[in-house]
Amino acid sequence: MTPTADPHAIYPLTLYYDSRCPLCNAEMTNLRLRDRAGLLRFADVWSPGFEGPPGATHEELLTVIHGTTVDGQVLRGVEVFRRAYEAVGLGWVTAATRLPLVGALADRLYPVLARNRYRLPRWLVGGLFERASRRAALRRCAPGDRCDL
Repeated sequence: MTPTADPHAIYPLTLYYDSRCPLCNAEMTNLRLRDRAGLLRFADVWSPGFEGPPGATHEELLTVIHGTTVDGQVLRGVEVFRRAYEAVGLGWVTAATRLPLVGALADRLYPVLARNRYRLPRWLVGGLFERASRRAALRRCAPGDRCDL
């Protein structure tokens, strides 16, 4: 999918994620805390009564991340992260993946990461997302409010 003239044309974007995965949970928490404009929706593939996007099996949803645009288009893999990070003002995080060589490499490496996500050490997950999520949560608190993180 190529960038559209109106960046909000695909939003809200629904992200289908694996809540049993520490990495997935940390990343979705980080995105949720940063989504001040309400452009993202989060769908846990393990929640009771879960319904995924048309044509995607539960196994496929557990293999690579999926997203659904407001008009029903299903996105998969790195493109979902590109759009999600753009939605929360962090497009620079995934900007390099729009370059032909970097993008092709990211598209090839992401499924390997996704298959091995449960093997990632806890310290790495914390280093990638938990500190960022804490900063995002603190920014969301109004001055003078007590924030329970």
